Amino acid sequence: MMTTNPNPEIGKTVVANGVKTNYHEQGEGAPVLLIHGSGPGVTGWANWRLTMPALARQFRVLAPDMVGFGYTERPAGVQYNMDTWVSHIIDFMDALGIERAHVVGNSFGGGLALALAIRAPQRVNRLVLMGSAGVSFPITPGLDDVWGYEPSFATMRRLMDTFAYDRSLVTDELAELRYQASIRAGFQESFAQMFPAPRQRWVDGLASSEAQIRALPHETLVIHGREDQVIPLVASLTLAEWIVRAQLHVFGQCGHWTQIEHAARFARLVEDFLAEADARHS
Repeated sequence: MMTTNPNPEIGKTVVANGVKTNYHEQGEGAPVLLIHGSGPGVTGWANWRLTMPALARQFRVLAPDMVGFGYTERPAGVQYNMDTWVSHIIDFMDALGIERAHVVGNSFGGGLALALAIRAPQRVNRLVLMGSAGVSFPITPGLDDVWGYEPSFATMRRLMDTFAYDRSLVTDELAELRYQASIRAGFQESFAQMFPAPRQRWVDGLASSEAQIRALPHETLVIHGREDQVIPLVASLTLAEWIVRAQLHVFGQCGHWTQIEHAARFARLVEDFLAEADARHS
């Protein structure tokens, strides 16, 4: 009997280090790994649904749900920390036979992408850090609210207003969808374990040291929304200052959702940046 899955957030499954990992894959070419953020109910698809088709014109695009998030398995007793998540990324790449990939990280995912490039530099080609964690900063009220999320429609609606500069993007229908996502079986249970108060320690826990960041050899594109209320612009200014081969692009009239609020511009910027690497090797 044929069944169709009506939920677009569920893609393919691969076992990475014993963890059944949900991921999306589009396109062919040099692999590009997209690492999502840490909002409540987040999935790779929710973060990257507008970016994947654009990048898939030139690249093999992969967007996994990190362990503890989305539709990836939540093993009993797992410790949610940087070691676990970086190991999961490497194991995911190994499971798919990917030796080296461009890596694009959003927010929390940027902190992971940065740590991956530091710990396993040979696995990363070019690096894109969008609204990225990865350096220490005083936690913003917006990030404290995101990580302290207690499920309700009203709370989700308020959070989404924090994410977007353009409030017209935040409809009740979208807020309801994300609220329903946040209360799926297992979602809130794992989310609540990750970032308990006081939450400044989790900002610091996602940070790499200045010396490590300054030693990065990778070509890096740093992207930020000027009006971001979740990760402050100063985080990206710091990354752009410390990473030797960095370039910085700041979108005005943009909050934390660069890849959604400026979807076409974001995709074109990333596509051009990553295509340079192929051009230099051809």
